[in-house]
Amino acid sequence: MSASIQRWRQPSVLPGFGLSFGFTLAWLTLIVLIPLATIFLKAAGMGWAEFVAVGLSPRAMAAYQLSFGTAAMAGLVNAVFGLVVAWVLVRYSFPGKQVVSALVDLPFALPTAVAGIALTALYTPGGWIGQYLEPLGIKVAFTWVGISIALVFIGLPFVVRSVEPVLADLGREVEEAAATLGATRWQTFRHVIFPAIGPALLTGFALAFARGVGEYGSVIFISGNMPGRTEIAPLLIVTQLEQYAYAGATAIAVVMMLASFAVLLLINLIQAASRRRMGA
Repeated sequence: MSASIQRWRQPSVLPGFGLSFGFTLAWLTLIVLIPLATIFLKAAGMGWAEFVAVGLSPRAMAAYQLSFGTAAMAGLVNAVFGLVVAWVLVRYSFPGKQVVSALVDLPFALPTAVAGIALTALYTPGGWIGQYLEPLGIKVAFTWVGISIALVFIGLPFVVRSVEPVLADLGREVEEAAATLGATRWQTFRHVIFPAIGPALLTGFALAFARGVGEYGSVIFISGNMPGRTEIAPLLIVTQLEQYAYAGATAIAVVMMLASFAVLLLINLIQAASRRRMGA
């Protein structure tokens, strides 16, 4: 116990533990806990039967499945291709590298509604890309595929920027050392590089997933918003608010919040276990 207290109170450039920890709790309470508590209190005003009828209705369950499913799929796609992009930016030098790096951050700066309009214009049956997919029987816009593409677009920077600094710190020396010991490229990646970047890659996936679950602007145009088919959960909340059904909106929000917290908690536990294995 005393060792733990001593570790907390090690000298730091910031003010003492008590002051900084108190400020942290006050800020988190003001910015996070109070708004979330308000949502729970608003939903608590409903009866259990009413809460289930709205928050767990077939329409809401279809929206949850679509939102969480496409967010997870987009996160996995970004985990693969975001790792490749980060690898290229860290390991290679080429003309226009800074331009490519800036393009990675573009989804951060671009209004999501603009991205949604652009993607819809590209993938509708008469769009620049959709007109070639339509004869093949491939429909992107107004389907879950289009939603996934929109979430890949807005989630890519999270993975790239999470993995990039870890790769930069890793350096080429570890690859050269593994090569001198007779390891193949695949063995070097699997046993040396991936364990080192795994926690950062998982962090990027978690951030992309969380952003995708709550995404609205880039999705509403390309989704088609068909209830039970292409209606995302955030849109269902907005629909409830437009009908002045505030209790129903908070019920859906509570279900989404609990599900998101459970998924993110699981990811954090996996990260902690991975770091412990690396430390051992």
